Amino acid sequence: MKVQVDSTKCDAYGLCADAAPQVFELDDFGYAAVRNGGVVQDEDKAAAEEAVRACPVQAIRVLED
Repeated sequence: MKVQVDSTKCDAYGLCADAAPQVFELDDFGYAAVRNGGVVQDEDKAAAEEAVRACPVQAIRVLED
């Protein structure tokens, strides 16, 4: 599983980093970025899926492997 953040949609709520800090990080301005090139480890999939659901502006997209 891979995830991608659409930086044109991200409004810096930070909920993704709260839900899955091992997958998402926030830049100096609070906008989301993916860690590890967006690759989600098996043990982090549930947290990443929660982050996708938590994003109020739907800025996170799941990409299939």
